[in-house]
Amino acid sequence: MQSSILKQKLFINGQWIDTENTHKVYNKFTGELFSEVGLADEKIVDRAVESAVHAYKHIAFVPSYRYTVLMSAADLLQEHLEEFALVIAQEGGKPIKDAKVEVKRSVATLQLAAEEAKKLVGEIIPNYNVPDRFLYTVKKPIGAVAAITPFNFPLNLVVHKVAPALAAGNPVIIKPASDTATVAVKLCELLEQAGVPKGYVQCVVGSGRTVGEQLLHDERIAHYTFTGSPGVGKHIQQTIGLRKATLELGSNSATIVHSDADIEKAASQLAKMAFAHAGQICISVQRILINSAIYKSFLKKFMDEVSLLKVGDPLHPDTDVGPMISEKEAKRAEQWIIEAKEAGAAALTGGIREGNILYPTVLTNVQKGMKVVDEEVFAPIVSLFIYDEIEEAIELVNDSKYGLQAGIYTADLHLSYKIPYLLDVGGVVINDTCCYRTDQMPYGGVKESGSGKEGPAYAIQELVKTVTVVVNLENERVNRNEDD
Repeated sequence: MQSSILKQKLFINGQWIDTENTHKVYNKFTGELFSEVGLADEKIVDRAVESAVHAYKHIAFVPSYRYTVLMSAADLLQEHLEEFALVIAQEGGKPIKDAKVEVKRSVATLQLAAEEAKKLVGEIIPNYNVPDRFLYTVKKPIGAVAAITPFNFPLNLVVHKVAPALAAGNPVIIKPASDTATVAVKLCELLEQAGVPKGYVQCVVGSGRTVGEQLLHDERIAHYTFTGSPGVGKHIQQTIGLRKATLELGSNSATIVHSDADIEKAASQLAKMAFAHAGQICISVQRILINSAIYKSFLKKFMDEVSLLKVGDPLHPDTDVGPMISEKEAKRAEQWIIEAKEAGAAALTGGIREGNILYPTVLTNVQKGMKVVDEEVFAPIVSLFIYDEIEEAIELVNDSKYGLQAGIYTADLHLSYKIPYLLDVGGVVINDTCCYRTDQMPYGGVKESGSGKEGPAYAIQELVKTVTVVVNLENERVNRNEDD
């Protein structure tokens, strides 16, 4: 139990500043006040951007030191793993065992970005046609970066934006989700201890309508990296014009269970990943497509596994499914279930809501036109489909405005080879769920799932500008001949 309320200032230009107003962050399970985080006003946001721009122009942040800072931050985060996990579990409602995994992943993301800082080099370009010209490229930081992050991975998704930005030599302005902002501020504490140069990290907290809009309209910002809804992603791109953005948006990810699948393995993994973090994961298993030949046997095993899931207090070590981020979101998801059932769907289990806890819900007899199928449900709800031929399953996966990731369970090597070419998604996971991600891999979708890639090595390429250099060697050759 927390004995006192955390009071968090904002980190601007290497200093911790008080604010006139604060944002109250609540424990998502108990409803008790957890922390108060400084709320940025227009002047503070302007100061944050100005500090970032000044740092970019005037404070050197060389690759070797970027490596040192990021590795030191990783070491510090590892030392404070339990502390950070408790914050994530309380302010985000994530089960503590999953919160610990998030912190471990964040450590790895910092380490990966640190290593990439040492690899950021240009290339020599062969020039066979004009031998008197020597061509090469250099990589330069792009400038101030705005990192706008969601609530569901309040640490690792911040790190996935901040670490590559710093590895590339860019100052970054973090705007975390307000209701899970505590852990982002605590990350700034570690970055300060790690020695990040003054002005290279700022954190501003506030709503998208105020702080977010001000950041979007500030033309001093060179790049935006955002994870959130497609609607907001479209608004960002329309607002910033020709400036660059990396957008990780929505999904209603599907996993195929083919006729030759390992049913035991598939059912166990899918039952867990359909409801992990109460379904509030971008690549959560929202649709399961099961071959008709194995449907009955799969369904029995799957429902048995779902029945074993423990729902409740995220601080309990055995909890699998905790609360949703708010009662408002839980009510919204509950209404989608009601609408689906009114349209002919059946709930095999779940559909019960207690405050902001929605019990794991399995739906059948679902179809296009239902929100639980077409939209991103972002709740502990999974829909089951039956198909006969693999072509039908492929069509079902692709029949979506989203295209983030998909999974397939199959023993067919030929199918495993060709399926990535047939599915219109950014990532294909074979013999695992669509909800698999490791932090070094390129991660990002197509269609309304966004643009650009995360994963430190790939994100960094979005955060540098490539300058082509042409050296005229003709005069050098003439001078040498004269010397001879």
